[in-house]
This record gives sequence, structure tokens and C-alpha cells, in this order.
Amino acid sequence: MDLRIDAEDLNSCVQCGLCLPHCPTYRVTGDEALSPRGRIRLMREVQDHGAPITSEIRHAFDTCVQCRGCEPACPSGVPYGRLIESTRETLTGAGELSARPQRLAFSVLAYPRLLRLGSTLLAVAVRLRLAPKRLGLPRDLPLRRARHVASGDDVYLFTGCVMDAWQRDVHHAGQRVMEAAGFGVTPTADLAPCCGALHTHAGLGPDARSRAEATIAALSVDGDRRPIVVDSAGCGAAMKEYGHLLGTAEAESFAQRVVDIQEWLADHLHRLPAVSPLDVCVAVQDPCHLRHVQGVHAATRTVLAPFVHRLIELDDDGLCCGAGGAYSVLHPGIAGDVRARKVDAIDQVSPDLVASANPGCSMHLAGAGVETVHPMELIDRALHGEG
Repeated sequence: MDLRIDAEDLNSCVQCGLCLPHCPTYRVTGDEALSPRGRIRLMREVQDHGAPITSEIRHAFDTCVQCRGCEPACPSGVPYGRLIESTRETLTGAGELSARPQRLAFSVLAYPRLLRLGSTLLAVAVRLRLAPKRLGLPRDLPLRRARHVASGDDVYLFTGCVMDAWQRDVHHAGQRVMEAAGFGVTPTADLAPCCGALHTHAGLGPDARSRAEATIAALSVDGDRRPIVVDSAGCGAAMKEYGHLLGTAEAESFAQRVVDIQEWLADHLHRLPAVSPLDVCVAVQDPCHLRHVQGVHAATRTVLAPFVHRLIELDDDGLCCGAGGAYSVLHPGIAGDVRARKVDAIDQVSPDLVASANPGCSMHLAGAGVETVHPMELIDRALHGEG
């Protein structure tokens, strides 16, 4: 089967194995087939040698968290993210990997009113203890959400889909922080309801491209070039890779406008007022798509340092927490084992709070009793004297 993988990209892997310690699924299983090196070997067998798609091969590709922790560790610069995304899309299109549940669930993401209604019903179900525990739904899903209100047109704040329905308070905190720095903010709200990141991870390539094209069109009217600030690491990573996803100059140009909110604030930190730091010890948990894909995780330390009493690092070299978008729902066993390693690293430093700049990570960790908060919420609290 042709996996539609670029041969040069595939052959750039020299099978050195330096990726193995950075792969969460290999770390918890010890299975070579569940490592980047092993999965690439299977890709070669399928694409170059016509190997049949067995249940073992399907399992290997289906259980990749797509954290891309292997990429920074690779001395050959293997673009593993592109390889696994192409492989999963091809196999999903051929019916070898099932994405029907994801396709059905994700279909609502382009319809924000329907998503909010569904989220409210889920919130009621959680409160009545009717929601299945395996879904890992947060116990504090909101029943109501404060409205988005634009304060100016200096920057867009991309609010997205699930995060806007479940964690809108984070968007409001980020907006207040940017306004404190003197910028007028336009929340994208229903204008651009979904970036397509979850679709890409699920192998739903056509749907992901449709969402990307709609997002670009909505935020580029009449040559609009203002920055698009994103407070979800997964969304920001996906949008920064629109050029690769769509293969057009327009998409590449759009991607250049996308900036993570910590990355953006680090360049404007001098514009915030000096305030007393919060009396808390905060451990920083780097979302994979902020650390491994965007490579801007250092900005989180830069912007948090003036506003909290103490920042501490986790001694796990940024290993994935196991959230992986919908991964923790689809593969709860492996996701739970991966999370256990992250929780152990957190317990070793005993912080008051854990700062995480991605909704999936924060919800997944909260499911294990870890108190998480978005960096913008901490800064917002400090600026407003809520310490």
C-alpha cells in the first residue's frame, strides 16, 4: 500500500534509536513496535515492500500519541509528525483504521451553538453522575459561559471549539492580560470555531483541511494581517503548520501570523505593570505541542517568573502526559500509564499548582487529582491582586 509518504522523509531515519527514551508509548510498554523507530520500520515495510496491514500494524499506528517528542531528539531531523499523520490519514481513508466515532464527535465542532448545547448537557450529566467515567470529563464543566466582548482590533484571540466551550475562563484571563499590556483584543468566537487540530490527529485529513481553509478565510477578510494569538498549545501548533497541511502560499502566509500567547506576551512583558507576585510555588508542565512542535516553551517561564513566588521544573525532560487530544479517551490504559509517570514527576517536586498551557493536558492531569491552571490565569490573578 502506498502510504503517500515522501520517500526522502521516510529514508532520513537511520534507526539509531535515540528517539526511544522520548517516546511515551515505548517508555510504558517497552515494545519496539510502539516506538518512532519501530513505527517507521513498519511504514517502510508497508510502503516499500507491500507488507499487509495486520492487526499488529494497525495497533502500532493507532496507539501513537503524536506528541512528537522524538523530533527534537533526532540527530537526522526526521519529520516524524508528517510521517505518522500521512500514514494515519491513508489508513483511515482506506478503512484500515476506524475513525467513525471521532468523525461523528468532531462533526459538531464546526457548529459552536450545537457544541455549547452539547457541552451544557454533558455538564448536567456529570453533575448527576450519568456520564461514563472512561470519558474522563472534568467535574467542573460550565453550565453557563460569560460572553466574549471585543475591546479593540490590535490582535485576534483564537478561542477555538472545545476549549471555548469548556474553558472559556482561560480566554477571558488571556484577554485581560493582553489588555493590561495596552492591546485591543478581538476574540474570534463563532467567527472561526475550529482549527482542525483534532481532525488531523485522527487521520481525518479532508476534514482538517476544510477546517483550516475556513479558519484562514474567516480571519483574512479584506487582507486582514493582524496577529492571531492562541492560548491552546495544540491549536497553535496546528495553525502554524497550515502551510504544510494545505500546501499553498496563502496558508503559509496565514501561519506566519499565528503566535502562542506566552510567546507573544514575552515580547510585550515590559508593558505590564509591576505587581506583587502570587505566593505560590508553580511547576511548569510543557504541553508537547508547545515544547516539541512550536519550540517556544521557554516563554512560559519568562512570562510567569515576575508573577509567582517560585517556578520549579519537572525532572522528566518534557515527556508527554498522555492526553494527546482524544487519545486519553480512545486509549485510556496507555494514556493512564503515561500520565502516571508525569504525576510521579510532579509529586517529586511538590508544587502548590501546575501550570499547563493546553486544555487537553490540564484536563487529563486533573483527572489524576493534579491541580492545574493556565499560565494566563496566574498572571491575571496577580495583575488583579487575587493572590
